[in-house]
Amino acid sequence: MDPSVIAAMTKWPNVPDCRGWLSLDRRGQWRLQGSPVVHAGLAEFIGRNYACDESGNWFMQNGPQRVWVELAATPWIFRLQDGLFVTHTGASAGGVEAVWLVDGDTLCLRTDHGFGLIDDRDLQSLIECIRRADGTPPDGDLAADPALLFHWGATALPLSHCADDELETIGGFRRSP
Repeated sequence: MDPSVIAAMTKWPNVPDCRGWLSLDRRGQWRLQGSPVVHAGLAEFIGRNYACDESGNWFMQNGPQRVWVELAATPWIFRLQDGLFVTHTGASAGGVEAVWLVDGDTLCLRTDHGFGLIDDRDLQSLIECIRRADGTPPDGDLAADPALLFHWGATALPLSHCADDELETIGGFRRSP
């Protein structure tokens, strides 16, 4: 968190929380009351002060005020950048620990940085990373084949299957604080 935010929290410890103003969409776009945050400086400030409480609720600490974040999908949205995964805030996602095929049409990852959804604009390029154990590509419907692997770098991780409504339990977060 920004030092100025920490100082404000100390100076004014009893500022009421803010709900219903800030959200994160499925492509990693911050939204204020439904409108995209287009000012780069504001988006960066939100990202630097984005955190989670002990119950899995995500928020942005805005000075002394905690602004709760409604999540359209997961707390992190991952994008491909120069062959690596980065978060919607621009941080390195680190190593990939586990992979889920969600409802047969999107991917979620657990990384060193946390749990997140793959930005749908990167899905097509990641389909080639999904293979059978013998290295051949799957035929058609990924959801129909329970024994697929996700090849990333030198690792091949089992591709688990889940439904969208299971993500909060798998990822240990709450979409709506």
